[in-house]
Amino acid sequence: MVFRDKGSKIIIKTDEQIEGIRKSSILAGNTLNIVAPYIKPGVTTDFLNKICTEYIRDNHAKPATLGYHGYPKETCISVNDVICHGIPGAYELRDGDILNVDVTTILNGYFGDTSKMYTVGNITEHAQKLIDVTKECLRLGIQQCYPGSRVGNIGYEINKYATSFGYSVVYEFCGHGVGIRFHEEPEISHVDEKGKGAEFKPGMTFTIEPMINAGKARCKIDRKDGWTARTIDGKLSAQFEHTILVTDTIPDVLSDVDGEYPKP
Repeated sequence: MVFRDKGSKIIIKTDEQIEGIRKSSILAGNTLNIVAPYIKPGVTTDFLNKICTEYIRDNHAKPATLGYHGYPKETCISVNDVICHGIPGAYELRDGDILNVDVTTILNGYFGDTSKMYTVGNITEHAQKLIDVTKECLRLGIQQCYPGSRVGNIGYEINKYATSFGYSVVYEFCGHGVGIRFHEEPEISHVDEKGKGAEFKPGMTFTIEPMINAGKARCKIDRKDGWTARTIDGKLSAQFEHTILVTDTIPDVLSDVDGEYPKP
């Protein structure tokens, strides 16, 4: 999620807080796996939202987005040229669509935030390449999260990689601290300068969530709902997101329930 409601300083979490954030992040990650089998042609994005919501509530948690600054749904589901904040509704998925499902859970007062891309039926090679590059952007960003590194290194590496394929990186939305509140410091820009920004220290938790566009980086907000952010040129956009914990060694990807990242 990329709403903005930041606190005034970076919160270094205690061991107890980290375990709470970890459990909420795992729940968010599991929610994405639960909804995956339902993503197919003819299914509405509202139905996908319902599946996610029921799973979250069955696990004694709450969806963080519902009512947040007036947002009307429990998840964000962004299809094709929607960059982020797509509101689930009556849209029926079609063969060739790509979509991002973004889930933030509140479990025992702790927040976990993650999103990933899905494909519907047969997609184009162009769309698959965009998805693959975006996922690699997230991995490269995560690699920068070790003690002594700086926030700006994330955006520097993401932007360098994405633009090498002719893509652009959305700069109007960003990652953010998370865990005790939905949105905390630090702000994680996905276009940044190497060596710039706050220094990473063990106990920091935040999201990295690069949004990569096939065309121009700018977005436009739908006037009708005031939320849906689309690419300004109608070209595809992709996004992946994880909640990260800085440790004494390598980063701990708290929302990684598929074992894609090594544990410290």
